[in-house]
Amino acid sequence: MYDPKMTTAFDDNHDNDTSKSDEPFLVMDLEVVQCQVSPTIPSQIGHPAPETLFNINVDGLRVRTECKSFTYGTPQDVKKAIEELRQTFPQSRVSTDPDVLHLHGSSENSYHPSSPHSVVVQASSTEDVVKVVNISRKYRVPIIPYSGATSLEGHFNGHSSGSICLDMSTMDKILEINEADGDLTCQAGARWEDINSTLTEKGIPLFFPLDPGPGATIGGMVGTGCSGTNAVRYGTAKAEWFLNLTVVLPSGKVIKTRRRARKSAAGFDTTKLFIGAEGTLGIITEATLRLTTRVPTKVAMAQFPNVEMAVNAVNDILKTPYGPHIQCAELLDDNMMSAINAAGLVDRPYPVQDTLFFKLQGSPESIMETSRTVQEIANKYGSSRFEFASTDEEAEEIWQNRKYALMSTLGAHPGTKCWTTDVCVPTSKLPRLVYETKADLAKAGLKYTIVGHVGDGNFHALILFSDEKELEVVNAAVHRLVHRAIAMDGTCSGEHGVGIGKTEYLVEELGEGTVELMKTVKCAVDPLNLLNPGKLYPQNHPNHRRHDS
Repeated sequence: MYDPKMTTAFDDNHDNDTSKSDEPFLVMDLEVVQCQVSPTIPSQIGHPAPETLFNINVDGLRVRTECKSFTYGTPQDVKKAIEELRQTFPQSRVSTDPDVLHLHGSSENSYHPSSPHSVVVQASSTEDVVKVVNISRKYRVPIIPYSGATSLEGHFNGHSSGSICLDMSTMDKILEINEADGDLTCQAGARWEDINSTLTEKGIPLFFPLDPGPGATIGGMVGTGCSGTNAVRYGTAKAEWFLNLTVVLPSGKVIKTRRRARKSAAGFDTTKLFIGAEGTLGIITEATLRLTTRVPTKVAMAQFPNVEMAVNAVNDILKTPYGPHIQCAELLDDNMMSAINAAGLVDRPYPVQDTLFFKLQGSPESIMETSRTVQEIANKYGSSRFEFASTDEEAEEIWQNRKYALMSTLGAHPGTKCWTTDVCVPTSKLPRLVYETKADLAKAGLKYTIVGHVGDGNFHALILFSDEKELEVVNAAVHRLVHRAIAMDGTCSGEHGVGIGKTEYLVEELGEGTVELMKTVKCAVDPLNLLNPGKLYPQNHPNHRRHDS
């Protein structure tokens, strides 16, 4: 496990002058606060440091952040950075192979076009990450973290000025398990499924309940503030599931956000600062996860005449004393059920209706009581079919439908690509949002399926397209969907994050003041804008440029 006390803060030995520092300092005045970077940043790079990175103009109670232009390294600087990476790491861990660069700058899961990096370097420890960050800063080359490669919003796409892809996929070790305390410390590249499998293999009756898509890693889960099918019972990454994080800051310093205690009133929670920051404030290398008791589950399924009936049934179920026994409440719309039948990935077909899939948890007695309550309320809302899996085999057969939703969508429409987007609204607004979205997509002539985490108002639209012309229609439909969700007091993304795909919606959703505060934090922590630039923050400010000489 990494101990920040073992290393010293980064100093500017790169230019043989330890008196020089690239730490930001504040120059304060009654009207303007300026954050500047010392002009003594290594001069051998070939260009001066930008004088002012942001101004905060105080006008009454309004604060505006104006980020000035950043200058990234020249193509020659990028080459020098690659040379130093090769000198620092074994050759097998540094690659400029075009296929490797393409692989690390694109994803089959995403509609965003490929954006290759300049170099890929594989890290195996926090110390390795510090070395890469220092080289990145020395030559002003952006650095993009990469691990599970499951992002749907282009989080690990390369930067146009040239970028270092920091591959952390082999940083996947479980470092410590504290069964008595119910927590576990691991590296950021560990996958949530592997963590739970390890706990099961060791006979430890605990698990980590956040369950996003297969292959997601802890670092990416923290970065996007993810959740999954268990969210109705266990919440999201922004709940208390991460006790602390080890983070490499843009300065090269290493911090640990807090201790392992279950709660702390010592200062504000810096762990939360990095959850949802999408790798723009620091690079997470380790995390301590809170575990919970593994509870027996059973699966049930109910079909409804429409989405409104299905969602209202779930809302009523969650308000009963048996609500806490609902671990998952998943909606698959009629189009999704049709796709599942057509794709043939499940053992038996089901009627094409809006369908809810439940996981019920608890003792055998409480599960049976919960099942009866679920069936009674489902019948009240017009359910035409209810199934309860009494065996593990039956449960697997029913849950296959939810498990293979994305693959079935593509399998039912061969030759197409899929744009997967998500939004989230207050649960009472979900029926209207889904209804209006289905009507809009049908009017646009698009093929689509819908899957939703009904218990928390989150749903995914899987919209298919065959060519660039159809992609433009999809893009417009997604734009309308997001505006529709925000107008209902919702969010542009419940799980996938912002990345490069949803930056334009932040001001509309959060308000100008909140976005300016986010930018202020970014400029203070990463004044050179080297960590995952172009992601998360709306790009009207800052204005990035590069030298072409």
